Amino acid sequence: MKLKTIATACLISALSAAALPALAQDKAASEAYAYGTHPDIKHVVSLSEDSGQTCGLVNAQINYLDSMGDQRALTYLKHAASCNNEGN
Repeated sequence: MKLKTIATACLISALSAAALPALAQDKAASEAYAYGTHPDIKHVVSLSEDSGQTCGLVNAQINYLDSMGDQRALTYLKHAASCNNEGN
């Protein structure tokens, strides 16, 4: 019984370790916006922003397809969407 438990734990650890580079690659694939950047955006796939703040600057991300059809991501700072609703 112990051998089966150890083998299962090793398998889960190996699978988890194999997934880490894929997660890191997805995170690294996102470029940070800098003033003057001219991204090649042909089609916007999604827009998202960090939540939890009432109003202020938040991190946001745009996922898009470039003119070659490659999916790309760009992170940037923006005013939270909740800022637009204050005062209404």
